[in-house]
Order: sequence, then structure tokens, then C-alpha cells
Amino acid sequence: MGAILHDADGRLLLIKRGTEPGRGLWSLPGGHVEPGEDDAAALVREMAEETGLAVSAGPHVGTVLVGPYRIADYRCTLVGGTLTAGDDAADARWVDAAEFAALPLVDGLAETLAGWAVLPR
Repeated sequence: MGAILHDADGRLLLIKRGTEPGRGLWSLPGGHVEPGEDDAAALVREMAEETGLAVSAGPHVGTVLVGPYRIADYRCTLVGGTLTAGDDAADARWVDAAEFAALPLVDGLAETLAGWAVLPR
């Protein structure tokens, strides 16, 4: 599952993947749902681990298939914390539209987020 989180300026939170698949590419933060977790609990846990941010899980935005993985992405609301890359993330940052367009992204991210109307401003 993945998190779609915008700040008050409309910037989107992205992480630079520190592990495969997609090492060195930018993507939405997220990860695996552990046994006994639902998507909302996994989203809150993964965001804390990868970004240092506390969030509340919001509505499902869409689902993508990436190789053997089915990834459900959810809109999130920031609750607190300090942005810092952790766990599987080599970096984490808020990006505006120009920065987003210039970053090396995981395959299909820009097109998917455009289709869901959740690109950064």
C-alpha cells in the first residue's frame, strides 16, 4: 500500500527508494501489510518508519499492479512528526510540480497520479 500526502502548499511527499525494486528512484512512501494489519494500520506504520511522519489514513484513491504486487494507494492527512528518511527510504522530501517532473520516478508513477488527479502543484 502507498500513501498520497500533500502539504498545505500542494507539494507531494515522495521517498527515494533505498532498496529494490526501484532503488534510487522516487516513489510514494508505503510498503507491505503485515499479518493481522489492515491497510490503514499498515499505512500509519509505514509512514512513521519511512518518513518520520504521523498520519491518519484516508480514502482509497486507486490501485496499481507492479510486477507481482497489487498496491492500493490512499490519501492521507498529516498529524505530526518531523520529515526524515528512514527504513527503506534513502531520502524523503516534499516536491512541487517542477521538482516532480525533474526527478527519476518509478515506472508509471507520473501517469498514474495524473490519472487520479493527485499530482503536486
